[in-house]
Amino acid sequence: MPSIAFAAMPTSDAEVLWSGGADAYGHQPETMVSDGPGHPCRHCLRNINAGEELFVFAYRPFPEPQPYAETGPIFLHQTPCKRYAAEEVLPPVLASSRDFIVRGYGKNDRIVYGTGAVTPTGDIPAYAAALLGRPDIAYVHVRSARNNCYQCRIDKVETPALADAGAFI
Repeated sequence: MPSIAFAAMPTSDAEVLWSGGADAYGHQPETMVSDGPGHPCRHCLRNINAGEELFVFAYRPFPEPQPYAETGPIFLHQTPCKRYAAEEVLPPVLASSRDFIVRGYGKNDRIVYGTGAVTPTGDIPAYAAALLGRPDIAYVHVRSARNNCYQCRIDKVETPALADAGAFI
């Protein structure tokens, strides 16, 4: 099975909103104050603490609009936060639920039918690795099992090819 990496929303996407830009529908993000758990930031992949301001906005984690490019509401710290970097570790935000939808997408950014499954949180790494071991799966999304909201992406970690096998003596 391949190694996997959990990937948060790209910083470039977050910076658009932090600098006053619009969401996937061309609207300004709404500002609200977190009342505690239940507002996962998709950039740092941590819950937004009670009393902190956040953005809620439409997000499309796909390169372009197309029939399978799901767009939905997500949260982001209003104040810039550091992007999640421990890619090999289950992100803290995924501890908020007992299960999530895990679904594979092809290189054409379309859902690969038959891959979506409500998956217990602890089983996400193994199921994602199994999906990413298939030649028809380019990446995986983790989504809320209750509301289908995008949480994060999982990619296969490519192992660099040995440039020169003779270099190992």
